[in-house]
Amino acid sequence: MKSPVHLNALRAFEASARHQSFSAAAAELNVTPAAVGQLVRTLEDWLGTPLFHRSTSGRARLIPTETAERALPDIRAGFDRLTLGLERLKERATSGVLTVTVSPAFAAKWLLPRIDRFQAAWPDTDVRLETSLKPVDFVAQRIDIGVRYGAGNWPGLVAEKLMDEEVYPVCSPALLRQPGRLRNPGDLALETLIHDLSMDAHTGFPTWDAWLRKAGMAEAATTRGMKINNSAAVLQAAIEGQGIALARSVMARDDLAAGRLVRLFPDIDFASVLAYYVVYRAECTSLPRLAAFRDWLLEEASAQSRPA
Repeated sequence: MKSPVHLNALRAFEASARHQSFSAAAAELNVTPAAVGQLVRTLEDWLGTPLFHRSTSGRARLIPTETAERALPDIRAGFDRLTLGLERLKERATSGVLTVTVSPAFAAKWLLPRIDRFQAAWPDTDVRLETSLKPVDFVAQRIDIGVRYGAGNWPGLVAEKLMDEEVYPVCSPALLRQPGRLRNPGDLALETLIHDLSMDAHTGFPTWDAWLRKAGMAEAATTRGMKINNSAAVLQAAIEGQGIALARSVMARDDLAAGRLVRLFPDIDFASVLAYYVVYRAECTSLPRLAAFRDWLLEEASAQSRPA
């Protein structure tokens, strides 16, 4: 017998299960909570079984039943395939919205200063930028492509290396011009060091302690100084003369080229074990907008790696 269940009822059920709330699902689907509840009840009536345990203690939450939990992965996969199928119908087109996820600092210091070149080459593609320090769910949040920093392994995503990185101290030119200041790495013990807290979650990222050991200053104290949780703000603090930042080369490149920052002790090389990667779902590889943006990112990174 043909199923009378409409796709909207399944969408209402899936969103309610994910948010554990009719109200939150309604906000996502742009309908009223009452409409979501009615759609879910319609589905329950057709199935002849409840799909949620309604919590009445404390903050009301919808808890999917065991049967519902088993069905949800297949339902979500089905919606994902439907979305991809619609994209296939438009496969020859580069027009439309491309949703890109990057960190706030990468957006500010690398992507946004260059994005006009992509928009000039692909004027029919509208880039929607989602900035977040935390990895996002590409399916649930309908992300097309992103740039992530790490070791290159994210389950469910293809990862193509975009750029390697090194770290080194930087400061403002005005600070460096002061007599007798910052002539050798030992002088850093007398300076305010700026720490990038946004990198604390990345195992293996070079810290001030690691850089100073490489420079032969294993006993130097690094606990004091300024601590900031955004890599772009770390560089801005150094530009303003607030201290010495341990810069990430990809982030600092434009500021160094413009003379806003100066690299200190360039004879000490310290490569990061982490790198930048372009990431996307394998099943979306051939979508024109995604392919165009991926290729553009790789071209920009390649041009940046060539000597000026």
